[in-house]
Amino acid sequence: MERAEQRELLAHGEITVEGRITASSNQALLVTVRLGDAQANACYKAEAGERPLWDFPDGLWRREVAAYELDVILETDLVPTTVARDDAPFGPGSLQWWVVDANEDHYFTLRNRPEFDPWFAALAAFDVVANNADRKAGHVLYDGVRCWAIDNGLCFHEEDKLRTVVWEYAGLAVEGALLERIDRFARGDGASLRPWLAPHEVALALNRASALVESSRYPAPDEDRDWPPYPWPLI
Repeated sequence: MERAEQRELLAHGEITVEGRITASSNQALLVTVRLGDAQANACYKAEAGERPLWDFPDGLWRREVAAYELDVILETDLVPTTVARDDAPFGPGSLQWWVVDANEDHYFTLRNRPEFDPWFAALAAFDVVANNADRKAGHVLYDGVRCWAIDNGLCFHEEDKLRTVVWEYAGLAVEGALLERIDRFARGDGASLRPWLAPHEVALALNRASALVESSRYPAPDEDRDWPPYPWPLI
């Protein structure tokens, strides 16, 4: 399906819960979504199933939706189609198009394949702007054709929390066309993020985009912070 068709199906289809995704730290559920003759699987993350975190407010699913909206704005094509549903079986949450993972590949097994270099470079920039606090290697899926970035709920914190395994681009120049799109976002008002984030979180995302444009280079890991710049576990 095209992205617009995926969004229509996820936003309006009837949801049937198939089971829990056991590898998920929160209660992520595999669901089937049906609308007319169309159907597909999706990952449903309900706020009711979240584990409380000391540094993030409840409602991580909103950040999943915001991350997808940022991906759309930046035209980076990283995140599977993601929508909000307030009428889902266990209450409000996000639905994300299901990616059929072709095998056990992840970032560390894929990063040296030259055909994926532009995709990972875009991911590194995206995570800087989104302030992703948990980009593990296993949050990169490979469907046999292309890569996808999932588990984006720990993004957009008001403090600098960038924690990622994707540091290979540190100090390198951000590709020009990508930088132009980040600049357009930085000069806007982040309208599509505002339904999902606090106003100051949107403002800080715009500031991070501006800073990345000004430097035009990927940041290096800050080893002097109170928190390490790498997630754990790495995969």
